[in-house]
Amino acid sequence: QVQLVESGGGLVQPGGSLRLSCAASGIIFPIYTMGWYRQAPGKQRELVASITSGGSTNYAESVKGRFAISRDNAKNTVYLQMNSLKPEDTAGYYCHAWRRGLDYWGQGTQVTVSS
Repeated sequence: QVQLVESGGGLVQPGGSLRLSCAASGIIFPIYTMGWYRQAPGKQRELVASITSGGSTNYAESVKGRFAISRDNAKNTVYLQMNSLKPEDTAGYYCHAWRRGLDYWGQGTQVTVSS
């Protein structure tokens, strides 16, 4: 049974930082491309950042220079370090694992950026 369990969300003031974690089980983690998506109310889910099995990263333009994705294959965990957070970053953040047509989603963690 595949499980992706996110943690680290919460309420933070503008300009603050959060680090999201996603612990994976039931998959051969090192060979999967891992990603973080987000969905705000009334909006479509969008890719925030992804990291391949080889460590190549990709970011949405809106988060470049502020967010950093990383992975620890020994811990089967992917991280999203979020700095300089803005109110428009407020959304549910979802972990995603993908490989050759197989994909899995976590349940999500809420990030709210507000003063």
